Amino acid sequence: MAVEKKLMSKKKPAFPVNEMLNAYLKNYKRDIKISIYYEDLLRFQGSVTVYDKNDEDTLWIRTYYSDSDRAEIDMSLKKVYTMLHSDGNEETIPFLNVDAVDYCTFGNSKPFRIKIRNILNDNFTYFYVKKADASRIYGLELEHILSPYSMNFLVHGNTLIEEHIAGIPGDDFIRDILPTCTESEKSQIAKEFVKFKERCLVRLLGDMRSYNYVITPTHDFDHIIYKIRAIDFDQQSFEGNLKVYNLQFMKENFKMVEMVSKKLQNDSIRQYKIEERSYMAKRMITTPRRTLRLIKCMKNDSISYPENVTLLKKHLIQYVGDVKFKDCTNMGEILETILAFVKRNYLDISTK
Repeated sequence: MAVEKKLMSKKKPAFPVNEMLNAYLKNYKRDIKISIYYEDLLRFQGSVTVYDKNDEDTLWIRTYYSDSDRAEIDMSLKKVYTMLHSDGNEETIPFLNVDAVDYCTFGNSKPFRIKIRNILNDNFTYFYVKKADASRIYGLELEHILSPYSMNFLVHGNTLIEEHIAGIPGDDFIRDILPTCTESEKSQIAKEFVKFKERCLVRLLGDMRSYNYVITPTHDFDHIIYKIRAIDFDQQSFEGNLKVYNLQFMKENFKMVEMVSKKLQNDSIRQYKIEERSYMAKRMITTPRRTLRLIKCMKNDSISYPENVTLLKKHLIQYVGDVKFKDCTNMGEILETILAFVKRNYLDISTK
């Protein structure tokens, strides 16, 4: 725990969505009118603890509402589901049921997890209702632009709706599944961990402890391919300590880091880092307008403290050796400088 105290500063506050970011969200159809807000779900009358299959506390509680509130909340949540996953057409609403509204008091966002079931075939899925936080929204958008994965979310006022990201929680995977993986699978997971680590470091997504990402297995012919996805974007460009953005310094990831050192040579690690940076550079080149607009929003926003900006600049100058970081005045400018460095380096090499 002492290591964590050195890495992480005091609890991160929620930052409001300013007018420029709100205009960006409207332009890219992320802002949409909804009939229910985060505060509405806080009106629950009671709750019970949710346990997992091993009878362990999941840190979620299942909420219950008064009869008068329940009907209205259920209908509103069904409408939100149709907006998130379809075109908002309400013809499917009679076939949907809200099976559960769970609340988590653990972590910064204190989210609600909504379980929606199709009564015709019993298929179900989840989505989350959270307090809107500018840094989290930047994190979601950067994931959408720079990673291999599309992010589906909506914002309205002070409420954020997020699609569920399916996968095996990283801490569960490391504890229960990793020890049973073949040596070949461990090598493939080590490769993915290096690429995921590099992606988080470059785009300044912090606090990627094992329970903040998931492992997604995919069957491919006669073997399984494992991918790693972030699921928590709360610590986007907030902390000043560069180690917070580097997964290898999180004690929860030590078994993964140890596996990387055993399975991969330094030349391979360097190769996978270059591959990930090249991919991100290509994404920026193919979506230049969206990237520029988002960075412009960040440069005109405040999503961290001045002392964090000063410390991160110092660490990045030491790490990268680029004195351009000295001129940065906020987190948006720091990220712009990092991404420009990655893009410039890719173009310098690829055009030779």
